[in-house]
Amino acid sequence: MAPGPQWGVPPPISDDQVPAFWAGLGLPGLVDIHVHFLPDRMLHKVWAYFDRVAERAGAPSWPIWYRTGQPERLATLRALGVRAFPALTYPHKPGMAGWLNGWAAQFAAATPDCVPTATFYPEPQAGTDIAAALAAGVRVVKAHLQVGGYDPNDPLLDPVWGQLAEAGVPVVCHCGSGPEPGAFTGPEPIGRVLHRFPDLTLVVAHLGMPEYAAFLALADRYPRVHLDTTLAFTPFAERVMPFPVGLRPRLADLADRIVLGSDFPNVPHPYAVQLASLAELDLGDDWLRAVLWHNPARLLGVPRPAAG
Repeated sequence: MAPGPQWGVPPPISDDQVPAFWAGLGLPGLVDIHVHFLPDRMLHKVWAYFDRVAERAGAPSWPIWYRTGQPERLATLRALGVRAFPALTYPHKPGMAGWLNGWAAQFAAATPDCVPTATFYPEPQAGTDIAAALAAGVRVVKAHLQVGGYDPNDPLLDPVWGQLAEAGVPVVCHCGSGPEPGAFTGPEPIGRVLHRFPDLTLVVAHLGMPEYAAFLALADRYPRVHLDTTLAFTPFAERVMPFPVGLRPRLADLADRIVLGSDFPNVPHPYAVQLASLAELDLGDDWLRAVLWHNPARLLGVPRPAAG
């Protein structure tokens, strides 16, 4: 019988074990690059979408595990040891991005552990809005091609991609076709953006689920492409969009460009499940340390806390 996984630090089986998990790895906590905070009215609409997603996609039910108020959600992240996170927002029509950026700026100003965040939409003022956001200190940007329903190669977005590439600010982009395909999801549309802006620091959300191989290939081609772990490898995702076992060695090859993402609070399981699913890949403690802290901290400009 082949030996089972040999974990240096046991995976957490519940949220209360998460701090012991990262402490056992010698980390000061976690940096999660894929966290959502939204205005309450918009967040409730997002939750309603997930309540219905199983009906449309034929997926298992998607209970929102952390369906609590904003203060409770912040307290949960801090109890887990998430030291830094963005407030990822995303518009689905013109005129929303500026409003969301204003809300996100206020939220980050009142929340020291939130990394200043912005978003955009293909509209005439997109380049000007991103210039203003960068000048104000934004350190991560969100793009959602499925919900937004826009072509990332729209000429109105050229000033956005150009400025972000020059600034080195990461763009967390939902460009894969899970849980439902969109008109501009998949590797080809965003691949054309990378061809024109090869210095863009692109973070492919959900490891590009379900087009894992194609997005790993983009990371091979473009050294500033990263992939976040959001939902990947969890029992929920493995039931409907499993990650091919044969691709696991590629995760080790790209150890410096895989970053922790969770989708908190919009997850159908406890936070510990995402961490345990990564540990159970059996890629080693050094790989976990890179994914859970070093890589996302580098992208978001998060310093290691002072000892003591």
